[in-house]
Amino acid sequence: MDRGTFIKTSLLSAAVPLLGFGTPTESRKSTPLRFAHLSDIHVKKGIIPESGMAKALQSVNSLKDSPSFIINGGDSIMDSLEANKEETQLQWDIFKRILNENNKLPIHHCIGNHDIWGWFSKVPGIDNEPLYGKNWVVETLQMPKRYYQFQSGKWHFVVLDSTQLNPLGGYIAKIDDEQFVWLKETLNAIPKDNHICIVSHIPILSICAGLFFEKNEPNGDRLLKRNLMHTDFIQLKELFIQHPNVRLGISGHIHLQDEIEYLGVKYYNNGAVSGKWWKGNFQEFAPAYAIMELFDDGTSRRIMCEC
Repeated sequence: MDRGTFIKTSLLSAAVPLLGFGTPTESRKSTPLRFAHLSDIHVKKGIIPESGMAKALQSVNSLKDSPSFIINGGDSIMDSLEANKEETQLQWDIFKRILNENNKLPIHHCIGNHDIWGWFSKVPGIDNEPLYGKNWVVETLQMPKRYYQFQSGKWHFVVLDSTQLNPLGGYIAKIDDEQFVWLKETLNAIPKDNHICIVSHIPILSICAGLFFEKNEPNGDRLLKRNLMHTDFIQLKELFIQHPNVRLGISGHIHLQDEIEYLGVKYYNNGAVSGKWWKGNFQEFAPAYAIMELFDDGTSRRIMCEC
């Protein structure tokens, strides 16, 4: 299958948006913090997904204006919700091998719903396994924990775990009570003159979450499912209002791209490296990753890069 070619890195160095939304902002005095956001890689065994992941990493690592780091937005592997232990191990082995062979940049990981092991398995007693649930992905990617924070310059990054098991079936997009307490304490502790970027696998706010299904309900309603956008958005919105230095949110999950500014926070949903799960474009959006530019004045810009 023709996966296309990456946009030439010389264009990236010119700092012109290549795909997506908006127009270039005026020149700013500060040099931006640049990082790459790669989400929904969904790697599995096969020439197309393995070579596609490798090419995306090679493209990021060869940019003329090198990013300071990569944020992996989650759904690193195709799926472990239903996969057995052997299938899950194979997927993680492929992911780690390709990452080690093609990336030299620091990388920070976020948990995606498909990275969670065993939630949908029908194997008796699987929930007693040490690696059950999110333990496998946290251990494999050597994450500090399932949610955490880190700092780069004047920007603090708060990485959330936005996928929770739904007692009524499936999973639901939100943060749990323990995590919400941690989030409040974390935001309170960040200096007010520093800026905050919230990282979540599932969008906190997204217009495309309502466009994932290309049809209306029989009664004419648009369907916004509980696993496509944070169901605790109102609670999070009210928390962010208390912290005006929350300036940015980035996410993936729905394999579509949008950009929303709401109550002082800019939300970017940055599409998927795998596109339509390694079968070309998903709706109107090609496989892609984002280069994010964050400025000392709290503003930001996104450059979308097809892959």
